[in-house]
Amino acid sequence: MASPKKIKLNKQESLTIEWNNGITHTIPLSYLRDESPDAGNKGETILWTHYQPMEQGPDKPGKYEVEKIELVGNYALNIKWKDGYDYGIYSFDLLEKWGREFEVKNSLPNSFDHNHGDKD
Repeated sequence: MASPKKIKLNKQESLTIEWNNGITHTIPLSYLRDESPDAGNKGETILWTHYQPMEQGPDKPGKYEVEKIELVGNYALNIKWKDGYDYGIYSFDLLEKWGREFEVKNSLPNSFDHNHGDKD
């Protein structure tokens, strides 16, 4: 498992993580917040039953702005957002996975044709 060597907040827009294996990933803050891996955001599964999260109210100011980032042991980050939300624990494995997904997404050309089956 890779672990962060350096973590940089980029103008409240994205988080860049330089991993100890030499790879660097950048993930948008809006994605990190919207995909926060906690039961209040994603729901939870207990004994094969999935429970949906409670309805969330309107967004509060500071929803996509980071107040503080803390290490959780040697396996995760906790992000406290400026609207007070701090429930998600982002494991290094999850952050590395998301980073790889954004690396692929960002490598696709903007004119990528999504209608592969259509013939002219």
